[in-house]
Amino acid sequence: MDTIKKLLFEKQDLKYKAFHQKLMPTINPDLVIGVRVPDIRNLAKSLQEIEKVVFLNNLPHKFYEENMLHAQILCGLKDYDECIEKVKSFLPFVDNWAVCDSLKPKVFIKHKEALLNEIKTWLKSSRTYEVRFAVLMLMTHFLKENFSDEIFDLVKNIKSEEYYINMMISWFFATALCYQNEKVLEILKSKTLSVWVHNKTIQKAVESFRISPQQKEYLKTLKR
Repeated sequence: MDTIKKLLFEKQDLKYKAFHQKLMPTINPDLVIGVRVPDIRNLAKSLQEIEKVVFLNNLPHKFYEENMLHAQILCGLKDYDECIEKVKSFLPFVDNWAVCDSLKPKVFIKHKEALLNEIKTWLKSSRTYEVRFAVLMLMTHFLKENFSDEIFDLVKNIKSEEYYINMMISWFFATALCYQNEKVLEILKSKTLSVWVHNKTIQKAVESFRISPQQKEYLKTLKR
């Protein structure tokens, strides 16, 4: 067993493993070690730079936690060009929502225009988690000061039967209600989203603490 695998197994929590496996039905239970996310983040910070380089170049990984660690290391990279290339190399190996959603590199904040071009490429991918990641990046970086109508158009035009893509689209529009309320309401009233995404958007918004009770009552009237 190599050093990083050994470090991960030293942090193993079997009760957490049993709990976390239930949240990820798409993952082989034998490939889950059972390491809590704060421990993975701490490990990412503690590794020497040469250890990080070797690990990032050692794809594919075997265990779920190795992929989580990979994502956390990418989140800390400070050079945009290096980070985006490493993200593009990693995305084809992402096979679950948890790793996908944990991948939020901080350096992307300062490179929105370049990032948007990459997002448009990922949206055309046949891989579920590349598309999900693209929508996650739109939700993370483009709903406030970087918003334009194009952002909604990019997401509305996604046509997929994949649960994990459609769930992210619903999450995107539910979150967008906090920042672009009137525009999202127009979309819901026009019934341009699939029925499942439309209703899941409303459900997630109703469950949100950021939506007022009055808004929630109105949203319920828009269910299909």
